[in-house]
Amino acid sequence: MNTIHDLIIIGSGPAGLAAAIYAQRAELDSIVIEKSGMSGGQVLTTYEVDNYPGLPGANGFDLGMNFRSHADTLGAVFVEDEVQSLEKTTAAQVAGAEEETELYQAAEISATDISADEAGKLVHKVVGAKGVYYARTVILATGATHRKLGVPGEEKLTGSGVSYCATCDGAFFKNKTTAVIGGGDVALEDAIFLARMCEKVYVIHRRDEFRGAKSLQKKLMSMDNVEIIWDSVVEEIQGQWQVSGLKLRQVKTEEERILPVQGVFVAVGISPNSGEFEGTVDMERGYIKAGEDGKTSEPGIFAAGDIRTKQLRQIITAAADGANAVTSVERYLTED
Repeated sequence: MNTIHDLIIIGSGPAGLAAAIYAQRAELDSIVIEKSGMSGGQVLTTYEVDNYPGLPGANGFDLGMNFRSHADTLGAVFVEDEVQSLEKTTAAQVAGAEEETELYQAAEISATDISADEAGKLVHKVVGAKGVYYARTVILATGATHRKLGVPGEEKLTGSGVSYCATCDGAFFKNKTTAVIGGGDVALEDAIFLARMCEKVYVIHRRDEFRGAKSLQKKLMSMDNVEIIWDSVVEEIQGQWQVSGLKLRQVKTEEERILPVQGVFVAVGISPNSGEFEGTVDMERGYIKAGEDGKTSEPGIFAAGDIRTKQLRQIITAAADGANAVTSVERYLTED
């Protein structure tokens, strides 16, 4: 007999782990499917987190591990698998499905028998690379990935002067010289934010005009400590242990120069990790359309964290999303 869980959580970043914690406290029969054996998401690569309440200066890796430890302590069950698709089925169809995979059985998940009166109820089928899983509800918490420049030094110095979130890490560069890479709204907002605390902010853009809102451009141009470097791209991020400078190339003249900076904020876009859910739930520019309650266009499917449409993508808002989504799951299961 295949197991039909109350809830499957896909993803184990702050949103997924918060959901796992709240699901255990609600005594829901739930599992967390994570792509790799390391929970925590993007926070694991953040050297220092200074804006999570009560834990100023926390190491990102330690914070992520604490989230996982909390979930483990409450008995959350984790399955390592890569989700391929999300489909709809019924309890009756599940009952006739083939036996569970060895991986699924090895997880030691307590099964819930399918009763006759439940046979026609909607069930969500999560298809992974290693197994197939079933639940009444699903929380999508696979997050989003910051687009990278793909230049030498970027990976090595991420967390040591290279950042993808000005509101997360800007305070570490007070009275220092920084650079923002990009020309859209996020890049302009980041530069304005940084200019309030940094001694100098360079904005490096590959074109000769910004794509961002005119109001943001006007505000940015009015700031005395901001300098725009047009028609330029980053060829290399330099530094041994910390960022020390950028190697720039002027795209029209091919002239190269070294720009001394202590921090680099990359703002060239974010890609939500939602490809496998296309056609299942409504999306907006790749983000799953869902409000604070996590409800998507599909009954029984909820979204939490960076993957959903929202104003602010931070650790604290991701964790809040996970809690809200589980509350919505409880209501859905009660009403079902």
